[in-house]
Amino acid sequence: FWLKPFWPKNPQPSAGQATRTLESLGKMGMKYCAAYLMAVLAGNESPGASDIQKILESVEAEYDSSIAEKLVSELEGKTVHEVIAAGKEKLKGFGGGGGGGAVAAAGGA
Repeated sequence: FWLKPFWPKNPQPSAGQATRTLESLGKMGMKYCAAYLMAVLAGNESPGASDIQKILESVEAEYDSSIAEKLVSELEGKTVHEVIAAGKEKLKGFGGGGGGGAVAAAGGA
């Protein structure tokens, strides 16, 4: 089966592990990543959890310090540009669908 390499080594996580993973994925969404990137765009090359908190609270979004701290710790010592470049390289392996054919010019000569 082609998805087999992506399955975890322990396909039967405990109920607590599975619940925590699903909860953290659901809570995180993209708002923490977006807030981190906004801080970088504003000139802060290494935002902290407090920077993310300020941005999220400025738009009255819910904030969970454990999620922000996890994101910051995962990105510690890396620049956003390096992370994006590495992600682009990984996406190259996915390939893509066939492109559409060329559109013929309208009108005749």
